[in-house]
Amino acid sequence: MRRIDELYLKTPFYGSRRMTDSLRHEGFLVNRKRVQRLMRLMSIEAIYPRPRTTESIAEHRKFPYLLRGREISKPDEVWAADITYIPMVSGFMYLVSIIDWHSRYVLAWRLSNSLESSFCVEVLEEALSQRRPEIFNTDQGSQFTGVAFTSLLASHGIAISMDGKGAWRDNVFVERLWRSVKYEEVYLRAYESVSEARSSIGRYLDFYNRRRPHSSLDDRTPDQAYFDLPPLRAAA
Repeated sequence: MRRIDELYLKTPFYGSRRMTDSLRHEGFLVNRKRVQRLMRLMSIEAIYPRPRTTESIAEHRKFPYLLRGREISKPDEVWAADITYIPMVSGFMYLVSIIDWHSRYVLAWRLSNSLESSFCVEVLEEALSQRRPEIFNTDQGSQFTGVAFTSLLASHGIAISMDGKGAWRDNVFVERLWRSVKYEEVYLRAYESVSEARSSIGRYLDFYNRRRPHSSLDDRTPDQAYFDLPPLRAAA
């Protein structure tokens, strides 16, 4: 599962057939049925449109994508949320985070051992206790299309935007965050407990927000861009 996760970050367009071929080429003794089962367990799929087959998801209201052609020019104009898989020594967890698009600042995050919608609602409540955006963007996952999540956004007067099915690039800033989290933190560790994972990921995200400059932010950190502070080099 960890190797599938690594390959998926590099080739998110791989379905189970090509993923199986890649794993076999590396020496893994797996068949496609097992790879399909593990990819479902990890809640990942190739990034191409496909018909929706889960009735409970189909019943959820989908909102249009509001960001096409829009230039994001300030903090709290657009927030986005997404979920990713976190491997551990035994088992795995799921990580959800909410970021500000303009600054890449991570506003809130949570770890969970299941994909129930409650941990996504909790992280949204935490983020909204600080500030609120004009628009909130997610994919069409059931955790984000559920009434508990969308009604909370609506109650704060926030416009809801959702990516097209399979259009992962619509939420590209969160995907870039996941790449950083995985290669700079998760893949370098072997978490033996949930508390260890939570503590270590928390330290990394604090580093990401406060100490990791981005060239796209004029070498400011997400924290400096979000709160409109000068870059560290200017202070020196």
